[in-house]
Amino acid sequence: MSKNILFSIENVLLTLWVGGLWVIGYVVAPILFASLDERRLAGELAGHMFAAINYIGLVCGGLLLSFALMRAGKAWVKDVRVIALVSMLALILISMFVLQPMMQELKLGGLTPGSERAAQFGQLHGVSSVLYLLTSLLGLFLVVYRRNGG
Repeated sequence: MSKNILFSIENVLLTLWVGGLWVIGYVVAPILFASLDERRLAGELAGHMFAAINYIGLVCGGLLLSFALMRAGKAWVKDVRVIALVSMLALILISMFVLQPMMQELKLGGLTPGSERAAQFGQLHGVSSVLYLLTSLLGLFLVVYRRNGG
């Protein structure tokens, strides 16, 4: 595969993933919560979108990581792209397979405002939001780094 084609594929994958992270997390989700009267519905719709972008991230991130590993060769441990991509993928996996199941279990048990379960859900949601922010910022770093010749 020629370098130009590979570069173009990587650009598309990075744009799809990082653009989706930013649009869903910082444009669409806030609009849902501001526009819909029912917070539960807004949360449910946002949750579906976050799940979709997580799966997109696993696919795009996995492909980008494989390209970065090929490019870095034996120096992959010191390659900033590899470090950023591994970090992003780890954050997604923690969110998908640790935090989201815990949050879902709390929701299934019922969340009464002011209850201990609601407080636990709020804490997990806060941690999930921080992980999402870190993933988004690492993605932005990759876009800027790539733009500057990295």
